[in-house]
Amino acid sequence: MRVVIAPDSLKGTATAVDVAGAVRDGWLTERPDDDLVLVPMADGGEGTLDAFAVAYPDAERVPVRVTGPDGQPVGTHWLRLPDGRAVVELAATSGLPLLGGVLRPETATSRGFGEAIAAALDAGATGLVLGIGGSASTDGGRPVLEALGLDAGDADGAASAAASGLRPLPPGGVVVLTDVVSPLLGPTGAAAVFGPQKGLPADRIGAVDARLAEWAARFPAVDPTTPGAGAAGGVGFGLLAWGATLVPGARAVADLLGLPGLLGGADVVVTGEGRFDEQSAAGKVPSVVLALRDAHAPAASALLVAGEVDAPLDAFTAAASLVVLATQTTGEPDDALRDPLRFATVAGQRLARLVG
Repeated sequence: MRVVIAPDSLKGTATAVDVAGAVRDGWLTERPDDDLVLVPMADGGEGTLDAFAVAYPDAERVPVRVTGPDGQPVGTHWLRLPDGRAVVELAATSGLPLLGGVLRPETATSRGFGEAIAAALDAGATGLVLGIGGSASTDGGRPVLEALGLDAGDADGAASAAASGLRPLPPGGVVVLTDVVSPLLGPTGAAAVFGPQKGLPADRIGAVDARLAEWAARFPAVDPTTPGAGAAGGVGFGLLAWGATLVPGARAVADLLGLPGLLGGADVVVTGEGRFDEQSAAGKVPSVVLALRDAHAPAASALLVAGEVDAPLDAFTAAASLVVLATQTTGEPDDALRDPLRFATVAGQRLARLVG
């Protein structure tokens, strides 16, 4: 059988590259003669750089040292593509795991992401691809713009990014990969939906939302209700104010990796992520992979590996053949977190048994 394995990372525990490899290893213990095609995926969050590195083997990782989300220096890198564009991943500069388990809901900063972008521009990047999933902050992206030249002391507002001292966009433009469609403000915005995941208490959501509204008022030409403006704690809005274009991250990565074509002739499609929940339907990797499977390989069995499943599954695929293995795969409820690659290997092995 031809088997396409296209998972996201298990956030904070294992990369998509490692997860795909572990599922493959487990699968081959049961079905060693199958043709396995690995397509490690990302949606703009953790693992985006790795996905681009797979697609562009000649790309160069460029080291950079930036301000981490807690204000301490972080050593990371950005990716120089052969065509001159740069890929910068927010999760690697200002991501939640960089806090070391100590959440800072109102003080975590996205500044390091802006510093990495500036470093790429200083190095001659002709265009930018920015992945903004996995952020630790809810700061509206203001520190990002400050790192790109915004006058932090200008309290009177400005009608345009150019008027605020921001450096110009590179000639190839700025494309932002985002995994959410939330607006900046309100009950479905950055503070209300994602703030609690970053440790924001319920009684502080209103105050943080008001702070974001005050920030948004500086750029009256930018609509804070734009889908994705609330991504990464509002970094999406900040990048819109700079003039960037937001696109669905997982689909963009899938197209870059050639996933639609690779699905042709597939007998089985395996995808996955750490937690499969209602947010997964909003452009996350599994929903995109399953939609592409429905379009390009509708007869293929659809299999999901997830550390936890908390969503109605029939909403994610047009076919009734979705088979799911979650943490109970290994018989240990916390195994996906404690030993994610063992979990993925065992999942691959048991999925192979199911289709055999």
